[in-house]
Amino acid sequence: MNRSLLALLLAGSALSGCASYQAAPLPTASDILSAPDPAILSADAAKIDRPYLTPQPIDLSRPLTPNALAVIAVIENPDLKAQRTKAGVTDAQAFAARLLPDPTFGANFDKLVSGEDPLNAFGAQLGFDLGALRTARVTREASEAGKRQVRLDLAWAEWQAAGQARLMGVRVLALSDQLAIAKESAASAEKLFGAAQRAVGRGDLAASELDARRQALLDATDKVRVAERELSTARGELNKVLGLAPDVQLRLAAPAQPVTPPDSPILVAQALERRLDLQALRAGYGVAEADLHKAVLDQFPNLSLTLAGARDTADNWTVGPAVGFTLPLWNRNRGGIAIAKATREQLRAEYDARLFQTRAEIDAAISGVATARRQRAELVAQMPALERYADATARAAKRGDLAPAAADTAAQALRDRHLALLQLDQQIAEQTIALELLSGGPSEGWTR
Repeated sequence: MNRSLLALLLAGSALSGCASYQAAPLPTASDILSAPDPAILSADAAKIDRPYLTPQPIDLSRPLTPNALAVIAVIENPDLKAQRTKAGVTDAQAFAARLLPDPTFGANFDKLVSGEDPLNAFGAQLGFDLGALRTARVTREASEAGKRQVRLDLAWAEWQAAGQARLMGVRVLALSDQLAIAKESAASAEKLFGAAQRAVGRGDLAASELDARRQALLDATDKVRVAERELSTARGELNKVLGLAPDVQLRLAAPAQPVTPPDSPILVAQALERRLDLQALRAGYGVAEADLHKAVLDQFPNLSLTLAGARDTADNWTVGPAVGFTLPLWNRNRGGIAIAKATREQLRAEYDARLFQTRAEIDAAISGVATARRQRAELVAQMPALERYADATARAAKRGDLAPAAADTAAQALRDRHLALLQLDQQIAEQTIALELLSGGPSEGWTR
């Protein structure tokens, strides 16, 4: 009775530490694609903790600042949500790497079928894998480095998503302004074409002039269609980054004026120090180092220790250890060592290439911003003269001293310059945000 009770207690204590299975069926597509709860989104945004974001409540019915767009992207972007679950997998792998292998237990029973001995024989064995103890430290080092790498990759992806949301917000605002000017130009071109048609009908204008007005109208209408298409695409991309439905219409607040970036060597030095993807690559190289160390250790004999006890048919009792090990004659894990060395070399080459790529991309972005700023300054210097000329022709046309078509042409030239100015402003703003992404931190942290 006591033995049965003890066996039950031992079995119960062993089972109490076991995990149980619980089914987790996939939610329906409508649940997955449903809009985020505004209250939960606002609460999460108010307590978000990222060095490049300012916590703030979110109200989707009000104009959203660039910071608000970045906050929503970090919280709701579906790709980031999936990547966070990957971080949970590496946490579990790091936990598993700290666990020692379970011992093995075996038992045998031999029933006596003939002979003079009166007893049946039985035995039991308890085995331990000693090879796992030898590689436990490097296995833990590899798993911890892998855990750091995944978390750094996640942080880098969050930074990229936040910057992409800000960039798409700038693009939507810029394209909205450009579409308004394109529509003004199309309306003016249509007006001029109508006037030309009437003049040709009266015989006051040559047919060739009408063809020129028709082509101008077609070009202006074409620009409106292109601007509408680009704006629709930008709105869709913004909603995609934010994890919102395509039909959600957002109101956007105007961003601050972009700052002038420092010189390329200064920004490259800052990027090499703080870019999270470079830190993730260094962590990945640490994984490769630990994997190579483990592969070298695995070339040595794998030891196992077994404690055995038995009783034979003559009632003789025996107990003693047994040691087993592999003989490193042909394999010696040479294949595993070669793979680990090649992997480490590959990661080193990838890290070197990323450094060169970072320097080249930052230098190109700074050059692009400088070119756009120079072109903008030249265009701004031309604007007062164009505005004076357009005003003068408008007044002359109003007095009857100049044909209305000439005044409309001057006004259209001014609109074309305004459109070019808006495009340069968009280019400067987008390239500055791209430069922030390349440097690994917001422009407020740039030093000169």
